[in-house]
Amino acid sequence: MIDLENQIKDDLEIQARLKLFSAIEPGSITWTIELKRYGAVELVERIIHGAYEKVNKASVGIRQVLIDTSAQALWEEIEFAEARFITPSSKYWPTSLNDLSNPPIGLIIKGANLPAQSISIVGTRKPTLYGARVASEFASGFADRNWAVVSGGAYGIDTHAHRGCLAAEGSTFAVLASGVSVNYPAGNSKIFSELQESGALISEVMPRVGARAERFLTRNRLIAALSKGTIVIEAAFRSGSLRTARDAAEIMRPVMAVPGPITSPTSDGCHRLIGERLAEIVTSVPDALELMLPISSQKTGTLGGDDT
Repeated sequence: MIDLENQIKDDLEIQARLKLFSAIEPGSITWTIELKRYGAVELVERIIHGAYEKVNKASVGIRQVLIDTSAQALWEEIEFAEARFITPSSKYWPTSLNDLSNPPIGLIIKGANLPAQSISIVGTRKPTLYGARVASEFASGFADRNWAVVSGGAYGIDTHAHRGCLAAEGSTFAVLASGVSVNYPAGNSKIFSELQESGALISEVMPRVGARAERFLTRNRLIAALSKGTIVIEAAFRSGSLRTARDAAEIMRPVMAVPGPITSPTSDGCHRLIGERLAEIVTSVPDALELMLPISSQKTGTLGGDDT
């Protein structure tokens, strides 16, 4: 009887998390704190009853979404996308995400499971031929050693990292700023299709939700947290890739940067990370593996499976 009651409670918690997932913009520290304090079921009730309206203007819009949206409709959208929704109570939740100060309410996964060993490779959207080649070679080198490659699915270094891994018949995972049913950017739709055979699309918004500028920054923390280390290959002095590197450093993941010509603006960000001692110089896959050796023996969890 007790087990049945606990199962019902867990199911209600998952339904409530799914509704919060659909209503709250990813990356909110405020709602992370409230969710931890009250749990999903009680938090939904508090928002609906207007507990936050005087102190949080955004709660008004969130309240309306919670009222207007049924959990059943959300499940149907996820199933139609041939994806699945996982939460921290799920068997395959990546426990490494719990290191974040603002972990996701849940994740939508379309594709395979994330192996225990993965590396993030990020960089500029406008790489030089040098950067594109290095990204591809690093990714294929990790794939040859049975490491998965995580990146953001964007043009540039992300694309070459995904392609390099696929060329080596490895597993690669794209953490999106949109839903898994939105091929953004459209030019990478073929890559998105191919990587699902051994990797996955990962998102913290509903499948049909489009990309927004701020979500590219908030999703970077997931790229950092899902991997045992982050490698930056070409990044401008001000770059979203530097945000990923800083996110990784905040949760004590190794940050590595590939140096480039001192005259190349696309390597300014990498040199900045190295100069500020936020990143170690790496010039090969063995270099990177040596830096991650203390971390690579730790258990970080996997992605995939049903929400059980």
